[in-house]
Amino acid sequence: QVHLVESGGGLVQAGGSLQLSCAASGTSFRLYDMGWYRQAPGKQRELVARIRNTGSTNYKDSVKGRFTISRDNAKNTVYLQMNSLKPEDTGVYYCNAELITYNYWGQGTQVTVSS
Repeated sequence: QVHLVESGGGLVQAGGSLQLSCAASGTSFRLYDMGWYRQAPGKQRELVARIRNTGSTNYKDSVKGRFTISRDNAKNTVYLQMNSLKPEDTGVYYCNAELITYNYWGQGTQVTVSS
């Protein structure tokens, strides 16, 4: 079992920055593909950024050039650096760990971007 705990959310003005962190339990963190998802009010949860266990990354088109996902396997932690935030980035951000049939989710952290 993997426990995921997100932190770093908050309220920020448009154009500002936040860094989200996701701390994972367990001893096999390096084997998991890690992702950040978000859910805005009234919308479906969507993939924002993913980093594979190989280190490769992919991003939702609307955050490319603004967000950076990274991982520190020694610390069992994945990060999402968010710059140039826009009101449409508002939502609850969830950390995800995936390995074949195994899927784990954090409790989410709220990000609110005001205009």
